[in-house]
Amino acid sequence: MIDAKVLEYDFDEEAEGFGEPATPAEPPGLTGTQRLALALVGVGLLNLLIQSFGGPLAGTWPGMLSSFGALAVGAAWFFWLDLKDTTPGIKHDGTYFRGLTARGVAGWIAGVGMTGFYVLIYWYPEYLGHDPEGNPTGLVRVVDPLARVATGYPASQWFLYGVLYTLSILVFGVRMLMKYRHNRYHQLRTLSVSFFQFAFAWLLPNLLVYFRKPYMEFNGVWPLKYDYLWPSKVMEFQSAAAVGTFLLFWALMAALVATPVLTYLYGKRWYCSWVCGCGGLAETLGDPWRQLSDKSTRVWRIERWLIHSVLGIVLVATALLWVDHWTDHAVLGEARWKVKSWYGFYIGAVFSGVAGVGFYPLLGNRLWCRFGCPQAAILGLIQRLWSRFRITTNGGQCMSCGNCSTYCEMGIDVREYAQRGENVVRASCVGCGVCAAVCPRGVLRLENGDPRDRYEGAETPVTAFLASRGLPDRNGA
Repeated sequence: MIDAKVLEYDFDEEAEGFGEPATPAEPPGLTGTQRLALALVGVGLLNLLIQSFGGPLAGTWPGMLSSFGALAVGAAWFFWLDLKDTTPGIKHDGTYFRGLTARGVAGWIAGVGMTGFYVLIYWYPEYLGHDPEGNPTGLVRVVDPLARVATGYPASQWFLYGVLYTLSILVFGVRMLMKYRHNRYHQLRTLSVSFFQFAFAWLLPNLLVYFRKPYMEFNGVWPLKYDYLWPSKVMEFQSAAAVGTFLLFWALMAALVATPVLTYLYGKRWYCSWVCGCGGLAETLGDPWRQLSDKSTRVWRIERWLIHSVLGIVLVATALLWVDHWTDHAVLGEARWKVKSWYGFYIGAVFSGVAGVGFYPLLGNRLWCRFGCPQAAILGLIQRLWSRFRITTNGGQCMSCGNCSTYCEMGIDVREYAQRGENVVRASCVGCGVCAAVCPRGVLRLENGDPRDRYEGAETPVTAFLASRGLPDRNGA
């Protein structure tokens, strides 16, 4: 029972001199400079619309600079102005009360719009301005001056896509740099993915096209870039003399040397959060939606089955194509084209593109990385079993706020590990470090160390891995 004295207690704040509670201050409005930046965005969008319908500047450098240029500069400028005078530290206030970031009307509009754009890029490029004869029109024509300088060819829907993809990472990279300006790790990895996208995934590949050499994105690794080690692409490399030999060497070293060595040393973060273009877009453009990833155990099971199934498919497809090649097409015959087109359509287009990016505002920013990327599957297995990387936890300091789990884009319930005082060694972890950055108590740290002390049984990782899933080890135990 409650003591009677407690029930009789009466405290009058006003009588004691506290006065009326302070009225919350109104949020500051936009400054004049911010309005100017948004006006520049508006000018860019208007010019882009006019030129897409054949305006007088369409297909010219002034037209491209006054549309895409103004749009990119205005957006980056606004992000910088919006965050530069705020207190350093990640701010997620109101995330679940905004329609855009909480699957509201704005979020659904964004998701449908992004998905629709990918559908147009892959299957209806004529609506973007690419006619069957290769003449750029419409939206594609806007970037034609840049395409002719960078590649020596007229612009196509794929060149437009590359420009938009790269601009998205660079512009929203400014937002990331300002949002995480108190955190050196995030500053460096944002600069890294921006550099690799611009230089390795856009500039160098277009220069190869300009000099009539085989196309390759230098930040791509087989099996994510599934055709890099398929017979047809290898033959293309071999036909390009010294440059082709170098490209083939690069592809082999990336897949067979860099993947195991760097993942052992640094975990899968070296690629997924520092180099990969898919990860770069997810970490910049997709950052506002990272909290939408499902954290349930059921979805974790689906994740493991799906991502390893895609890995199995690409391994089988690669093996079949090589056996078919060595037998002079006696195994697959004309069906080899169906194998390539089937994988390219369902995995390369529908899964990684339409769903992987288009569904950011609905299912989170790492849908492809979490459920479908075969490269992430390989990196994850190495990280889980043999890597030096782990996220260490100090459970005694954890106050169970749940920020770490909420903002884990890979759907990991980080808080559960922290409460048990266990290291996070999940195969799916991309080492983005946001869980540690949003922790108010410094409970989490990204570290490298002796692989044998990451978790109980790490001295025999395969045995421990099988035991964790209730499977017998090779000795039948």
